[in-house]
Amino acid sequence: MSHKRLFIPGPTEAVPEVLGQQTQWLIGHRSKDYTALYTGIIDKLHQYFETRQHATVLTASGTIWMDITARNMVRKKALAGVCGAFSQRMANTIRDSGKEVTPLEVEWGKAIKPEMVLEELAKDDYDTVAVVHNETSTGVRNPIGEIGAAIKKEYPDVMFVVDAVSSAGGDHLVPENLNTDIIFASTQKCFALPPGLSIAFYSDEAVERARSVPGRGFYTDLIAIHDYYGKKQQNPTTPNISLMYALTYQLDRMLAEGAQARHQRHEAMAQYTRNWAAKDMEMFAEPGYESITVSTIANTQGRDIAGLNGELAKRGYQIANGYGAKLKEKTFRIGHMGEWTLDDVKSLLWHIDEIWRR
Repeated sequence: MSHKRLFIPGPTEAVPEVLGQQTQWLIGHRSKDYTALYTGIIDKLHQYFETRQHATVLTASGTIWMDITARNMVRKKALAGVCGAFSQRMANTIRDSGKEVTPLEVEWGKAIKPEMVLEELAKDDYDTVAVVHNETSTGVRNPIGEIGAAIKKEYPDVMFVVDAVSSAGGDHLVPENLNTDIIFASTQKCFALPPGLSIAFYSDEAVERARSVPGRGFYTDLIAIHDYYGKKQQNPTTPNISLMYALTYQLDRMLAEGAQARHQRHEAMAQYTRNWAAKDMEMFAEPGYESITVSTIANTQGRDIAGLNGELAKRGYQIANGYGAKLKEKTFRIGHMGEWTLDDVKSLLWHIDEIWRR
C-alpha cells in the first residue's frame, strides 16, 4: 500500500524513528523497569505543559475521558458546550451515563463564549462545565482560558473539564492558566504518535470531587488511577508498553523543540492556510476563533472535495472532507498538526491549486 502523507485531523503523520520505538522488547508492567519508564513520562509531561497538576496516561482513546468526566465529576447536572460533532459527543456521553446535562448549543462554526457560560450557570444548579477546546468538525477554537477564568471567579466549586484532544501538544496549554480541573488529549493528534493512548492532567479539586461521586466504574475510576500511581507509580490496568516507549521518545523531541516554538510553528501553518483559503473561499469558523491545528474551510466554490482527495492520493497526500452528512462536501479540512512544517503545508496547498487549475 502506498503511503499517503496525512493532512487530516487525525491520526496524523508519525515519523519512522518514533514508530520504530515500538519494536523494543516488552517488559513487565509491574516491574521496576516499567516504573522508571512511566514516571519518566509523567515527569516529561509536567515539564512540557509547565504544570504541577496530576498527570496520567491511559491505554484508551481520548473519548474515555468523556466517560471519566460523567462518572467522576458530575454529581447531578452538567453544562456542556455544543458547537460541533465532538462537543455533542461529550454531552451525549454525560447523558448516557445517567447524569443530567444541558447542552449549551451554538450554530456550527460559532464559538462558545464565557458570557454564554455564565448566563446559563446562573439559571440552574450545575456542578460541572465541559467544553471542547478545538472542535475538529468545524475548526473552531473555543476561548477556554477566558471561560475557565469566568467560571472559577463566579462559581469556584464548579468543575471545569476541557477536551483538548486535537490541540494539546500543538497549542500552548498550561492547565493552571486555564483553570481546568481535567484537560485531556490523545496521542494520535498533535503528539504525532499512533492512536491508543490518552493523556490527562487533573487538579486536587478533581480528586476531591471524584471521591464524593459514587458509581465511577472500574476502568473509568479516576480515584483508582490516582491512588495506584501514588502507591506504585504505575497504571492500575495493563498499559500499552510499546506505545509508552514511543511516547517517552516523542516527548524528548517535543521538549527539545519547546512548547512555545511548537505553538508558533502550528500558528504559522494555520495562518498560511487561512490566507490561502481567503483567496477565493472562506474559513468555516467565525473570525478570531479559528483552530491552529486544523483548518475547516467552507467550500464556497462548490468544488468536488472527494474528487480532489482522489487526485491528491495519486500524489501521496490526503486531506479530510467535511465531517458527517451535515458538512460533507460543504466544507473540507486540512490538518496541520504534529510533525508538519510550514514548508510541508505550502507543498500540499501548491498541489491543491495545481489540481484545481487542471
